[in-house]
Amino acid sequence: MTGRGKPAARPRGGLPSSTGDATRHPLVSLQQRLGHEFGDSGLLLRALTHKSFGSEQNERLEFLGDSVLNLAVSDLLYQQFSRNNEGDLTRVRAHLVRQDTLHRLAVSLALPDVIRLSEGEARGGGAQRPSILADALEAVIGAVYLDGGFDAARALVLRLFEPLVAETTSEVWRKDPKTALQEWLQGRKLALPTYRIEATRGKAHEQVFVVLCEIASEGWAVRGEGASRRAAEQQAAERALARLQGQPDGAA
Repeated sequence: MTGRGKPAARPRGGLPSSTGDATRHPLVSLQQRLGHEFGDSGLLLRALTHKSFGSEQNERLEFLGDSVLNLAVSDLLYQQFSRNNEGDLTRVRAHLVRQDTLHRLAVSLALPDVIRLSEGEARGGGAQRPSILADALEAVIGAVYLDGGFDAARALVLRLFEPLVAETTSEVWRKDPKTALQEWLQGRKLALPTYRIEATRGKAHEQVFVVLCEIASEGWAVRGEGASRRAAEQQAAERALARLQGQPDGAA
Protein backbone atom coordinates (compact mmCIF):
# COMPACT_ATOMS: atom_id res chain seq x y z
CA MET A 1 0.00 0.00 0.00
CA THR A 2 1.34 3.43 -0.92
CA GLY A 3 1.32 6.40 1.42
CA ARG A 4 -2.09 7.62 2.63
CA GLY A 5 -3.87 4.92 0.67
CA LYS A 6 -3.02 6.42 -2.71
CA PRO A 7 -3.53 4.12 -5.71
CA ALA A 8 -0.43 2.62 -7.30
CA ALA A 9 1.12 4.76 -10.02
CA ARG A 10 0.07 4.02 -13.59
CA PRO A 11 2.03 4.53 -16.80
CA ARG A 12 2.16 8.06 -18.19
CA GLY A 13 -1.20 8.75 -19.86
CA GLY A 14 -3.26 6.99 -17.20
CA LEU A 15 -3.90 3.51 -18.63
CA PRO A 16 -3.87 0.48 -16.32
CA SER A 17 -1.05 -2.00 -16.85
CA SER A 18 -1.89 -5.18 -14.94
CA THR A 19 -3.08 -8.32 -16.69
CA GLY A 20 -6.44 -8.08 -14.96
CA ASP A 21 -6.94 -4.51 -16.08
CA ALA A 22 -5.99 -5.44 -19.64
CA THR A 23 -9.13 -7.51 -20.01
CA ARG A 24 -11.26 -4.59 -18.87
CA HIS A 25 -9.63 -1.53 -20.41
CA PRO A 26 -10.15 -1.34 -24.19
CA LEU A 27 -7.06 0.81 -24.87
CA VAL A 28 -4.79 -1.67 -23.11
CA SER A 29 -6.30 -4.44 -25.22
CA LEU A 30 -5.75 -2.31 -28.33
CA GLN A 31 -2.07 -1.90 -27.46
CA GLN A 32 -1.80 -5.68 -27.27
CA ARG A 33 -3.33 -5.99 -30.75
CA LEU A 34 -0.96 -3.31 -32.06
CA GLY A 35 2.03 -5.03 -30.52
CA HIS A 36 3.19 -1.72 -29.02
CA GLU A 37 2.90 -0.56 -25.42
CA PHE A 38 2.78 3.22 -25.26
CA GLY A 39 5.05 5.14 -22.93
CA ASP A 40 2.76 8.14 -23.50
CA SER A 41 -0.70 6.64 -23.86
CA GLY A 42 -2.10 10.14 -24.32
CA LEU A 43 -0.82 9.90 -27.88
CA LEU A 44 -2.94 6.82 -28.47
CA LEU A 45 -5.99 8.52 -26.99
CA ARG A 46 -5.48 11.52 -29.26
CA ALA A 47 -5.07 9.26 -32.30
CA LEU A 48 -8.50 7.80 -31.59
CA THR A 49 -10.20 11.20 -31.16
CA HIS A 50 -12.19 12.43 -34.14
CA LYS A 51 -12.40 16.18 -34.75
CA SER A 52 -16.09 16.10 -33.82
CA PHE A 53 -15.20 15.08 -30.24
CA GLY A 54 -13.00 17.97 -29.16
CA SER A 55 -9.94 20.09 -29.75
CA GLU A 56 -7.40 17.34 -28.91
CA GLN A 57 -8.18 15.50 -32.15
CA ASN A 58 -6.22 13.27 -34.49
CA GLU A 59 -5.78 15.23 -37.73
CA ARG A 60 -2.13 16.17 -37.11
CA LEU A 61 -1.29 12.59 -36.16
CA GLU A 62 -3.09 11.39 -39.29
CA PHE A 63 -0.92 13.72 -41.40
CA LEU A 64 2.21 12.30 -39.81
CA GLY A 65 1.03 8.70 -39.93
CA ASP A 66 0.24 8.93 -43.64
CA SER A 67 3.88 9.76 -44.40
CA VAL A 68 5.23 7.09 -42.04
CA LEU A 69 2.90 4.50 -43.59
CA ASN A 70 3.96 5.36 -47.14
CA LEU A 71 7.65 5.17 -46.22
CA ALA A 72 7.27 1.85 -44.39
CA VAL A 73 5.24 0.25 -47.19
CA SER A 74 7.67 1.62 -49.79
CA ASP A 75 10.55 0.05 -47.89
CA LEU A 76 8.68 -3.25 -47.65
CA LEU A 77 8.00 -3.34 -51.40
CA TYR A 78 11.53 -2.21 -52.27
CA GLN A 79 13.01 -5.06 -50.25
CA GLN A 80 10.65 -7.77 -51.46
CA PHE A 81 10.36 -6.91 -55.17
CA SER A 82 13.87 -6.12 -56.38
CA ARG A 83 13.04 -6.80 -60.04
CA ASN A 84 10.04 -4.50 -60.34
CA ASN A 85 10.29 -0.93 -61.57
CA GLU A 86 9.15 2.28 -59.92
CA GLY A 87 5.81 2.32 -61.73
CA ASP A 88 4.95 -1.19 -60.56
CA LEU A 89 5.89 -0.43 -56.96
CA THR A 90 3.92 2.81 -57.00
CA ARG A 91 0.78 1.04 -58.20
CA VAL A 92 1.02 -1.68 -55.56
CA ARG A 93 1.69 0.85 -52.81
CA ALA A 94 -1.38 2.84 -53.86
CA HIS A 95 -3.42 -0.36 -53.72
CA LEU A 96 -2.13 -1.19 -50.24
CA VAL A 97 -2.57 2.21 -48.59
CA ARG A 98 -5.94 3.10 -50.13
CA GLN A 99 -8.92 3.89 -47.91
CA ASP A 100 -10.64 0.54 -48.44
CA THR A 101 -7.59 -1.39 -47.21
CA LEU A 102 -7.02 0.90 -44.22
CA HIS A 103 -10.69 0.61 -43.31
CA ARG A 104 -10.52 -3.19 -43.27
CA LEU A 105 -7.39 -3.14 -41.14
CA ALA A 106 -8.97 -0.66 -38.72
CA VAL A 107 -11.96 -2.96 -38.30
CA SER A 108 -9.64 -5.94 -37.73
CA LEU A 109 -8.01 -3.96 -34.90
CA ALA A 110 -11.48 -3.16 -33.46
CA LEU A 111 -10.95 0.60 -33.79
CA PRO A 112 -14.74 1.15 -34.10
CA ASP A 113 -15.00 0.06 -30.45
CA VAL A 114 -12.56 2.66 -29.15
CA ILE A 115 -12.76 5.67 -31.48
CA ARG A 116 -14.03 8.83 -29.77
CA LEU A 117 -16.78 10.73 -31.59
CA SER A 118 -19.32 13.39 -30.75
CA GLU A 119 -22.78 12.08 -29.87
CA GLY A 120 -24.14 13.29 -33.18
CA GLU A 121 -21.37 11.68 -35.22
CA ALA A 122 -21.76 8.44 -33.28
CA ARG A 123 -25.53 8.39 -33.87
CA GLY A 124 -24.89 8.94 -37.58
CA GLY A 125 -22.78 5.78 -37.80
CA GLY A 126 -19.40 7.52 -37.69
CA ALA A 127 -17.74 4.60 -35.92
CA GLN A 128 -18.32 2.50 -39.06
CA ARG A 129 -17.51 5.17 -41.65
CA PRO A 130 -14.56 4.04 -43.82
CA SER A 131 -12.97 7.50 -44.08
CA ILE A 132 -13.02 8.05 -40.31
CA LEU A 133 -11.57 4.62 -39.55
CA ALA A 134 -8.89 4.86 -42.25
CA ASP A 135 -7.83 8.26 -40.89
CA ALA A 136 -7.79 6.88 -37.34
CA LEU A 137 -5.48 4.03 -38.34
CA GLU A 138 -3.06 6.48 -39.95
CA ALA A 139 -3.21 8.56 -36.77
CA VAL A 140 -2.43 5.48 -34.66
CA ILE A 141 0.62 4.78 -36.85
CA GLY A 142 1.69 8.39 -36.35
CA ALA A 143 1.24 8.02 -32.60
CA VAL A 144 3.36 4.85 -32.53
CA TYR A 145 6.06 6.71 -34.49
CA LEU A 146 6.14 9.58 -31.98
CA ASP A 147 6.08 7.22 -29.02
CA GLY A 148 8.57 4.58 -30.16
CA GLY A 149 10.34 5.91 -33.24
CA PHE A 150 10.34 4.71 -36.83
CA ASP A 151 11.39 1.16 -35.98
CA ALA A 152 8.31 0.69 -33.80
CA ALA A 153 6.02 2.19 -36.44
CA ARG A 154 7.63 0.12 -39.18
CA ALA A 155 7.17 -3.05 -37.12
CA LEU A 156 3.45 -2.27 -36.80
CA VAL A 157 3.12 -1.59 -40.54
CA LEU A 158 4.89 -4.86 -41.35
CA ARG A 159 2.56 -6.84 -39.09
CA LEU A 160 -0.45 -5.30 -40.81
CA PHE A 161 0.70 -5.24 -44.42
CA GLU A 162 3.03 -8.20 -44.98
CA PRO A 163 0.05 -10.60 -45.25
CA LEU A 164 -1.59 -8.24 -47.76
CA VAL A 165 1.57 -8.05 -49.86
CA ALA A 166 1.67 -11.84 -49.93
CA GLU A 167 -1.91 -11.87 -51.24
CA THR A 168 -1.42 -9.37 -54.07
CA THR A 169 -2.41 -10.76 -57.46
CA SER A 170 -1.24 -9.96 -60.97
CA GLU A 171 -4.27 -7.65 -61.29
CA VAL A 172 -2.80 -5.31 -58.69
CA TRP A 173 0.47 -4.96 -60.62
CA ARG A 174 -1.28 -3.69 -63.73
CA LYS A 175 -1.94 -0.01 -64.29
CA ASP A 176 -5.09 1.20 -62.58
CA PRO A 177 -7.96 2.11 -64.97
CA LYS A 178 -7.64 5.88 -64.51
CA THR A 179 -3.94 5.79 -65.39
CA ALA A 180 -4.52 3.45 -68.34
CA LEU A 181 -7.32 5.66 -69.70
CA GLN A 182 -5.24 8.82 -69.35
CA GLU A 183 -2.27 7.26 -71.13
CA TRP A 184 -4.51 5.92 -73.93
CA LEU A 185 -5.91 9.39 -74.56
CA GLN A 186 -2.54 11.12 -74.25
CA GLY A 187 -1.04 8.69 -76.74
CA ARG A 188 -3.60 9.91 -79.29
CA LYS A 189 -3.26 13.59 -78.32
CA LEU A 190 -6.87 13.70 -77.10
CA ALA A 191 -8.29 15.69 -74.19
CA LEU A 192 -8.02 14.05 -70.79
CA PRO A 193 -11.19 12.70 -69.15
CA THR A 194 -13.11 14.64 -66.54
CA TYR A 195 -14.89 13.13 -63.56
CA ARG A 196 -17.83 14.44 -61.59
CA ILE A 197 -20.14 13.03 -58.96
CA GLU A 198 -23.61 12.51 -60.40
CA ALA A 199 -25.26 11.21 -57.23
CA THR A 200 -24.74 9.60 -53.85
CA ARG A 201 -27.01 6.99 -52.31
CA GLY A 202 -27.42 5.36 -48.94
CA LYS A 203 -26.67 6.29 -45.35
CA ALA A 204 -23.58 8.29 -44.43
CA HIS A 205 -21.53 5.23 -43.42
CA GLU A 206 -22.82 3.09 -46.31
CA GLN A 207 -22.77 5.57 -49.18
CA VAL A 208 -22.57 4.57 -52.83
CA PHE A 209 -21.04 7.16 -55.15
CA VAL A 210 -22.12 7.47 -58.79
CA VAL A 211 -19.50 9.19 -60.94
CA LEU A 212 -19.58 10.27 -64.59
CA CYS A 213 -16.42 9.98 -66.65
CA GLU A 214 -16.74 12.36 -69.61
CA ILE A 215 -14.71 11.84 -72.79
CA ALA A 216 -14.95 15.22 -74.51
CA SER A 217 -13.30 14.10 -77.74
CA GLU A 218 -16.00 11.45 -78.21
CA GLY A 219 -18.95 13.44 -76.88
CA TRP A 220 -20.12 10.81 -74.39
CA ALA A 221 -19.81 9.83 -70.73
CA VAL A 222 -20.00 6.59 -68.77
CA ARG A 223 -20.98 5.91 -65.18
CA GLY A 224 -19.18 4.12 -62.41
CA GLU A 225 -20.28 3.23 -58.89
CA GLY A 226 -18.36 2.47 -55.72
CA ALA A 227 -18.18 2.79 -51.94
CA SER A 228 -15.82 5.74 -52.37
CA ARG A 229 -15.42 8.44 -54.99
CA ARG A 230 -12.09 6.91 -56.01
CA ALA A 231 -13.60 3.46 -56.51
CA ALA A 232 -16.43 4.92 -58.58
CA GLU A 233 -13.97 6.89 -60.73
CA GLN A 234 -11.89 3.78 -61.33
CA GLN A 235 -14.92 1.79 -62.45
CA ALA A 236 -16.04 4.63 -64.74
CA ALA A 237 -12.54 4.89 -66.23
CA GLU A 238 -12.43 1.15 -66.83
CA ARG A 239 -15.75 1.29 -68.66
CA ALA A 240 -14.69 4.33 -70.69
CA LEU A 241 -11.47 2.64 -71.79
CA ALA A 242 -13.35 -0.53 -72.72
CA ARG A 243 -15.78 1.51 -74.85
CA LEU A 244 -12.93 3.37 -76.56
CA GLN A 245 -11.27 0.07 -77.36
CA GLY A 246 -14.51 -1.42 -78.64
CA GLN A 247 -14.90 -3.94 -75.83
CA PRO A 248 -18.39 -5.10 -74.79
CA ASP A 249 -18.22 -4.00 -71.12
CA GLY A 250 -18.00 -0.26 -71.81
CA ALA A 251 -21.43 0.41 -70.29
CA ALA A 252 -22.80 3.93 -70.54
